[in-house]
Amino acid sequence: MTEQEQAARHAPIYDRLHATPEFAELRRRYRGFVFPATVAFLAWYLLYVILSSWAGDFMSTQVWGHINVALIFGLLQFATTFGLAWLYSRFSTAKLDPLARQLDEEYRRGGDA
Repeated sequence: MTEQEQAARHAPIYDRLHATPEFAELRRRYRGFVFPATVAFLAWYLLYVILSSWAGDFMSTQVWGHINVALIFGLLQFATTFGLAWLYSRFSTAKLDPLARQLDEEYRRGGDA
């Protein structure tokens, strides 16, 4: 795709906003949370799968009554998912939303020009 074709696809305000330090900071903050959180969650999930596949004796260890390590790890997967969603919500509200609102206001001002 040529530069002219790409420029014709969207308004010039997008290019101006993309070039701002605020937009770069918004992306940096977003990636700074999402990439490590994703890697950590996937590592935790793969640990659960690996232990379930190759450490059956450990995973079948009874902790309390009929509750074993595998069941606890499985339930912790749900807890981790909800915990990450909650942490991301707080992070986004505190660190991403203010910058996004600022860029949105700039977009609205630039869109009128």
